[in-house]
Parts: sequence; C-alpha cells; structure tokens
Amino acid sequence: MLRALELGRVGAFSERLCSAIEVRGVHAYLAFSLLFSRNVSLRSVVSLLQAAIGSDTMFARVKKSGRYEYLQIVHNVRVEGHVRQQVLATLGRLDLLKESGQLDALLASCAKFSEQAAILNAAQHDRVQTGQAVRLGPPLVFGRLWQELGVPHVLESLLRGRKFEFSVERAVFLTVLHRLMVSGSDRAAERWCRRYALDGIEQLELQHLYRAMGWLGEPLPEAEQPPDQRLGPRCRKDRIEELLFARRRDLFSGLQVAFFDTTSLYFEGAGGETLGQHGYSKDHRPDLKQMVVGVVLDERGWPLCCFLLPGNTADISLLVPVVDQLRTRFGIERVCVVADRGLISAETIRELEERKWQYLLGARLRSVNEIRDEVLSRAGRYHVVQGPRQLSHAPSPLKVKEVWVDERRYIVCHNEEQATKDRHDREAVVRKLTDQLEHGPKSLVGNKGFRKYLRAEGEFAIDAEKVAAEARFDVKWVLRTNTELTPSEVALRYKDLLHVESMFRSLKSLLDTRPIFHRCDDTIRGHVFCSFLALLLMKELDSRLESRGWTEVEWRPLLDDLDDLQQLTVTASGKSYTVRTAPRGDAGKAIQASGVALGPAIRLA
Repeated sequence: MLRALELGRVGAFSERLCSAIEVRGVHAYLAFSLLFSRNVSLRSVVSLLQAAIGSDTMFARVKKSGRYEYLQIVHNVRVEGHVRQQVLATLGRLDLLKESGQLDALLASCAKFSEQAAILNAAQHDRVQTGQAVRLGPPLVFGRLWQELGVPHVLESLLRGRKFEFSVERAVFLTVLHRLMVSGSDRAAERWCRRYALDGIEQLELQHLYRAMGWLGEPLPEAEQPPDQRLGPRCRKDRIEELLFARRRDLFSGLQVAFFDTTSLYFEGAGGETLGQHGYSKDHRPDLKQMVVGVVLDERGWPLCCFLLPGNTADISLLVPVVDQLRTRFGIERVCVVADRGLISAETIRELEERKWQYLLGARLRSVNEIRDEVLSRAGRYHVVQGPRQLSHAPSPLKVKEVWVDERRYIVCHNEEQATKDRHDREAVVRKLTDQLEHGPKSLVGNKGFRKYLRAEGEFAIDAEKVAAEARFDVKWVLRTNTELTPSEVALRYKDLLHVESMFRSLKSLLDTRPIFHRCDDTIRGHVFCSFLALLLMKELDSRLESRGWTEVEWRPLLDDLDDLQQLTVTASGKSYTVRTAPRGDAGKAIQASGVALGPAIRLA
C-alpha cells in the first residue's frame, strides 16, 4: 500500500515537473557527456534533474528521516527577506524508487517536453544514432568578422554581371579560413572543409576553388591599367583592397604613415607565366623559383594592400612605386615614408626628395662613409627620451642627438641597456678568441664572429683597433629624415616601425601558403591574396580582444581552442538534434569579442 501510494505521487507530480524541465533544460556539457554513457546512477540523474530545472524554480533533494531517505521536490521562496526551501511534493523513499525504476519512467514521461531529456532517455536505452561531428568555432567567429568587415558585400558588388554556377564568395571564404587554420594548397582546402560547419559549400568542388582564385587575380581591362606597371598589372584583388579601405575610410582620414615590408615564397612547380623567377631567397632556397610579396600596414598594424611581384624583384626598387600607388589608389595626400635600410638606396632618397615627400629612413652605419666617419664622430649632448627601466615591461632606455651634415639631417639613437649587453658579448668573444689563438689559428678562419677582430700579418692576432672600432656601433642606430619632427619624435616614430616589423614577422606565417602548385599568374595571385584577407581577419579579432583587455591571448592556442568547439547531430525518438560542446580555453573570449551568440547547447536540428 505504501509503495502504491508513493508511486502514485510520482505519477501525479509528473505534469508539474515537466513544466520545470521544459523551462530549464539539461546543462549542455552534462548532456553531451551522458550521450555515450549507458550506466548512469540514480543520483547522477537526480543531480542532472536538479541542474535542469534550476535553483531559482524547483529542484530535487534527498531528505533523511530516521532510517530512510526520501526524494523531495522543493523550490526556493523568499520569506521576510530570507530564502527558504518549500516542499512541493515528496516522491517517496529513495530505496523503493531505485528498486522500482519509476523515477526513470517519470523522466521518460517528461522527456517529450524537453529536447535534452529526450536525448538522455534515448541514450540510456541505446536508441541514439549519431552523425559526424563538425567543428563549429572557426566558422562562427571568423564568419562573423568576415560579414562585419564587409567582404561579402564587396565581392558581390564586383560579381554583378558575371555568371558563375557556384558561390564565389563561399569559395573565397573557405580558402581564407583554411589559410587561417592550417594553410596549404587549395587541393588540401577542398578536403579539409568537410570537417567544418560551413554554410553554402555543399556543392563546391576543387575546380570552383581554382576558378575563384583566378577571378581574384585576374587583370582588369586595359583602360583601368596604370601607366607605370613596375608593380605588375592592376587586378581585381586591387579593387577589393580599395573597396574594403573605403568602408573604413572615416577611421583613416588622418592616415599619414604607411609601413612596407616584403617576403618571398618559393614554388614547388613552374611558378606561373611570369611570377616565378630566381632571385634572392629569404627562405634559403635559391634552387627554386619564387615570387616576392610586399604588404603595406598602417601605423596600427592594419593591412592596407599587398603587392605580388616576380621573384627577381629587388627590394630597393619598390619603395617609390609603392608610395606612388598608395597616393593614387587610396587618396592619401600626405605620406611620411618610414623604412629600414634594406629598402633604401641613394637613388631612392633622390626620388623621394624630388617628389618632396617626407621620409624617415634607417641608415647603414658601417658601409656609408658619411655616417661612419662624420655622423658618429660628431660631439654633442644626448637628450634622454626614455630613462633606465624600472619595470621589466617598461620601454627600453633611449637617448638621441641631432647631427647635421650640410643640409642632411641625422638623428643618432642610443640604447645604453643594450649597449652594455653588446659590450659584454664582445668581451666574451675576445676572451674566447684569445684562448683559440693559443691552440692554433686554423679553427678561426671560417668563424665570422672571430674573423672581424683578427689581423693577419705573418700570423693571426687580435686587432685592438678593430675591437675599438666595433665598440662605436654598440646599439646605435642612425636615422636620416627631412621631417620637422623633434629628434625624440623621429626616434619614437622609427620604433613604431620596429614594432610593426615585429608584427609583420608574426604575420608572415599566414603568407606562407606553400605548397603552391598553380600554373597561371592569375590563380597564383588569387591564392596569395587569400592570405592577405586572412591577415585582415586576424587583425580584426586581435583588435577586438585587445579592446576588451585580453592582450595576453596567443594566436595558435586560440585557434586550437576554437577548433575544439564541435557540434554533433543526434537522432533520438524520431527527431534530430544538434549537440554542442562547451567552449574551452580562449575560445570563449574570441566568441565574445566577435559578438557571436552560441545559443542553446542542444536544439532541434
């Protein structure tokens, strides 16, 4: 009789309990973990039920009375300013409920009101069919940034009048996302994408990716080509860069500084009709054909445009035509060219002055006689810009002085902290060199670090004059400028270049798109341009994270955390559901920064 009464309470209370389950649902991460578990204890189910219905509505608890434990449904109420638990029903003795299995029956009865519970109930009875798990994080986060940067709108505006039987925008986004996550060939991207929850790619084939790359790199009609084509033909990717810049034009109305740097990419194959050429290889692969890739960044590190050039193009020939194009393409009226010594020659400086452009250029200390013999020899007082560090993360010490040679203005910069380190390093080299000389000179010939301190007059010996001369260059760098900036401003502006160059080195991994198997210049240009679009997405996410104070997030672990956010399709009781894992690590930060709402962890498909 007692058991019948208790079971009757269970049945009578089911309808009321169902409404609570419907309101709250089961916690996503518990639901996902239990999907593949066949032996779930009653206490686990009770705990799951408690999480499902929520502490602010009603929940289950076990109440001990004498020798027995009773299962109760209670909810919180506020009485005279205090929270009290009010018993809604006592379902019965816990041991009897375990023996009878009626609690499981109750949950199964309620499952029709809860998608989560339905999955759990079906999983308990081995009636769940699972589909393939897909990765959700990267398409969600970078898909939102892709939309908000306006890339789909720009591509669609340029596609008007063209009849493609596939979505060019989807093909480009797929390639860009692949470049962000793993890089590689378009053939690899076509296989890789099947593991990701990418909308609109179901009909895409490898040939479509090739055609999309060709469209991006296709030269524009002859009427739109510039007279000066030293930087190659004007292509569709140039129009995309300009339209994307125009969408953010209000943010760049005061743009005066542009940073330019280059890298090289070698080819596994022929390297196209004209782009693949032998030249100075920064990858140390002179045996392979290569192309030169130049990227322009603004002072905040935002990518503005890229230049894709034959592999035998010399860096020093690029600076002036690049600035010419920046002025023409982006309507920049005033440009201050900030560049390091690798892009500078006497001819370059002459052209900058003929155009009356402001410049701030790194100079070669050892190879330019005027700098080595006059600028560094001039006496003068240094002005302290940044004093000795008080904290490890503080700016490095910096002092400057101004030197004029005729009408040429130089700024000598000095870092005392690094100079001390250089002096100690040099003294260590000289000590080691002294020891080596006692054991014979043959081992010194191939060592460049030793050789610059030696003289060979009959026999090898340390050249004291060379050692003293080298000390003159201890962490000094010389800048040449025609600006009206103060010496301190000149030095700090050049340090901005060093910061951007450091950023550029970290971005070069995205430009490393090898292997490149394309045979046509158009598709090669499109393939590499997708790396430029990947840089845009990377910078956008980095800026959003920084604006929220998340400055310590590392890029590679962040991508791994996003990759771990997965979604599984589950069929239970004749219905299909999608079940999502919980974000982990820095994935949650990226999701918040991009403005993505994940939604329920379990929902009808």
